[in-house]
Amino acid sequence: MMKKLTITVDDEVYKGLHARIGRGNISRFLNDMARPHVVADDIEAGYTAMAADESVNRKHLNGLNKA
Repeated sequence: MMKKLTITVDDEVYKGLHARIGRGNISRFLNDMARPHVVADDIEAGYTAMAADESVNRKHLNGLNKA
């Protein structure tokens, strides 16, 4: 379910959103940007995905082994 939200942004931010994101896409863009910071399930899913990524784990382990 979507909820309507009114926000206030600087004039530069407003112009930048319209120029880069486009008039009909700003709500989705802001929603996608905020979601990982405020929805616990997405944060947990992100950590789970990082833990499952063996290349990232190897990279960090190699860095620890060199120390």
